Amino acid sequence: MQPQTTRFLLTQSLFLILSAILLLNFFTVAGAVDLKLITAYIDVNAAFPLRQHWALAELNHRYVKYILIAVYLSYLLAWLLSFYSEKFKPRRWEFGYFFIMVMLATSTIAILKSQSAHACPWDMAVATTQGILWELSATAGHCFPGGHASSGFALLVGYFIYRTTRPKRAYFFLIAACILGMGMGWAQMMRGAHFFSHNLWTGWVTWCLNVVAYAFLAHKLPHSKPDFNASEI
Repeated sequence: MQPQTTRFLLTQSLFLILSAILLLNFFTVAGAVDLKLITAYIDVNAAFPLRQHWALAELNHRYVKYILIAVYLSYLLAWLLSFYSEKFKPRRWEFGYFFIMVMLATSTIAILKSQSAHACPWDMAVATTQGILWELSATAGHCFPGGHASSGFALLVGYFIYRTTRPKRAYFFLIAACILGMGMGWAQMMRGAHFFSHNLWTGWVTWCLNVVAYAFLAHKLPHSKPDFNASEI
């Protein structure tokens, strides 16, 4: 392993540890921060008025996700073409790694969510004469971490793939992953589907998976730009 890669992984590991400590201590699920942030989106009847809002329920929940799926499928197609086309062959690992890591990240979040006992905010809020009561013992489950946000955070893989060969593209993927992951997650919070912490943990798990995979497979990824016209795909 190259020295710069080792330093990068050590830095990433340190940030992962520090961020986990921060999340565990200040962003507990259904904790003070979660309840404070979600209060703006709930009414006196313990309902979420924006739950069925078109921009949140359709545009964000469906169409943005479909666009991201199309991006991920384009990498799958490019990977499959690399087995038949000499033009794509030099980038086989790049395309395959991207798609497989996206699948690993989103599938891991989906599995964790399917086994989770945490309920969604809209199943926990109860209207009382004293205001909104949060039933923290609600057992509807299957709401942690944030599955929808994982579609956006999955773009993080692009940062790891391109960090040495195309820094600008790498930072594009990093920024896009953060904006889309947090944006899609926040929209779900506005609907009452998730707490803010759900999405933070989705980002953390996705980040952690990418660091671990990169530690084992970084040597397989390209460390220089391939010399052919399809290099900007």
